[in-house]
Amino acid sequence: MKVAKQKSEELARLAALVRQMKIGMLTTIEPDGSLRSRPLETVEVDREGRLWFFTQAHSPKSARAEAGDHQVNLSYADPRDEDFASISGTARVVRDAERMRELWTANLDRWFPRGLEDPDLALLEVRIDKAEYWDEPRNENVKIGTLAPRQA
Repeated sequence: MKVAKQKSEELARLAALVRQMKIGMLTTIEPDGSLRSRPLETVEVDREGRLWFFTQAHSPKSARAEAGDHQVNLSYADPRDEDFASISGTARVVRDAERMRELWTANLDRWFPRGLEDPDLALLEVRIDKAEYWDEPRNENVKIGTLAPRQA
């Protein structure tokens, strides 16, 4: 997983936690208003604090982003170290072959066996609106960081 230098200490800590946990549960709002979560492997946290994932362009999660229902939540957890993160953001589908080549790694073959040749392969970008993370054992000195890298 790639992690770029971040603009703030809070974003850097969040990026480090995401790198450590790697798999996030992406929650979308379904057409009937229900919530649906599915696991995604994070492939990058870029300089802007955006999270990047590979997806199928015609998957239900991609359809939600394409339909304008692009508010999502990502949850990451490492119960062994008592590290957790919750990220609210805006998702969009990106079909950029060059960017996909930059981010592709061999371990993605298990989810995308046709690799970069798959015509339905796309990227899902999540722009962070708000995030919280917990990165210490639960005691009297629990640290909770809240950040919002984008200005409204």
